Amino acid sequence: MWQKWGMSKPYKTYQPEQELLLPPSLKDWLPEKHLAYFVSEVVDELDLSGIYAVYEKEARGQPPYDPRMMTKLLVYGYCVGVYSARKIQQRLIEDVAFRVLAAGNEPDFRTIADFRKIHLEALKGLFDQVLKMAVELGAAKLGRVALDGSKVKANASKHKAMSYERMEEQEEAIREQVKEMLAQAEAVDREEDARYGKGCTGDELPKELQRRETRLKQIREAKRALERRAREKAQAEGRSAEEVEKAKPEAKDQYNFTDPESRIMKSSSEGFVQAYNTQIVVEAESQLIVGQAVTPAANDKEQVAPMMQAVEEQCGERPGAVIADSGYCSEKNLEHLESEKKPKKRIEAFIATGRQKHGERRVCARGPLPKGATRVERMKRKLQTKAGAAIYAARKGIVEPVFGQIKQARGFRRFSLRGLAKVKAEWALVCTAHNLLKRYRACYG
Repeated sequence: MWQKWGMSKPYKTYQPEQELLLPPSLKDWLPEKHLAYFVSEVVDELDLSGIYAVYEKEARGQPPYDPRMMTKLLVYGYCVGVYSARKIQQRLIEDVAFRVLAAGNEPDFRTIADFRKIHLEALKGLFDQVLKMAVELGAAKLGRVALDGSKVKANASKHKAMSYERMEEQEEAIREQVKEMLAQAEAVDREEDARYGKGCTGDELPKELQRRETRLKQIREAKRALERRAREKAQAEGRSAEEVEKAKPEAKDQYNFTDPESRIMKSSSEGFVQAYNTQIVVEAESQLIVGQAVTPAANDKEQVAPMMQAVEEQCGERPGAVIADSGYCSEKNLEHLESEKKPKKRIEAFIATGRQKHGERRVCARGPLPKGATRVERMKRKLQTKAGAAIYAARKGIVEPVFGQIKQARGFRRFSLRGLAKVKAEWALVCTAHNLLKRYRACYG
């Protein structure tokens, strides 16, 4: 063939029209230690009975795709930064690793999206299973951990949010518009009745009226939701029953019509965004996530107790010490960590009491603490000691790289799903993927 073009150098055979003489082995398509095989082996060890049980009840219809295969596709997708069901379908055509995991199956994006939606709770539970597997293998030892939070965008635009004050204005304006349109509709009806006889009217006005009334209904529902939140907040603050009943939203309190459970939050890198507050607890040595959660609260102050509880539930153990930035510091939080009756269950805290200016050198104060010093004052002194300062300084190298790997390296910056329950499940999948990658690299380098 090469002589035809006047070429003297021979090349390796290239015959794209030649069919394979023997069926190929999928295991020949990827290196032996490829991540796809690691994910496949781990998923094979997980308990997926909760997913299988859903299909066992079905007596009719086409056979479903094997839940193991579907779970592997989703988990592998989250490991390599492919979160969209449509993109997973595309990878099943173009990407060898996805094709190997599917083993000849080609579920479309609707099937993939439906599988994720139907089995959210079971998929959420994979985090606990993978983490406990790592703990049993000795990969994570809960001595010192670091706690941190980061805002992740909701699947909703902040421009679809409205303040309580604006709702009241819009409610009044639309109510007046509806009143005018009803009066206009009656006038048109009377005129047409006189001209054409009863029963002959146009439909443009009723459609416009219906749109306005629908918008008015949405605003009223949003107002009730904000008023309910205000009462819940007052109750959580320990106010009296009368104060709870009278509690009203602030004028600037926001409600998002696309994802009502998300909130407008300040992001360190993007200003104000419609988001959720993701929380992780990371083990110091392995950088495994040993506790994770999502909250609609923008403030981290209330997250210490829930996150320590999450670690105990998800990992099966309590940490010996926790490091956190000043966003988590309060008398209440420090008291909670010290208050455990059993000494072995107490968690030593290294929590910053205030922001440190760039380049500022911490100087250890001398002399005894004043009588009656608060827990925050004692913590400040503790972090001014050489040992305390060294321990706290390690925080950045423990937890911040994990958020960097999730958001920068794997590109998870926005949730695909809406609603707090669904977002919690998706974040658990993101954290499961992180832990699988850590274990994979620990095993294969």
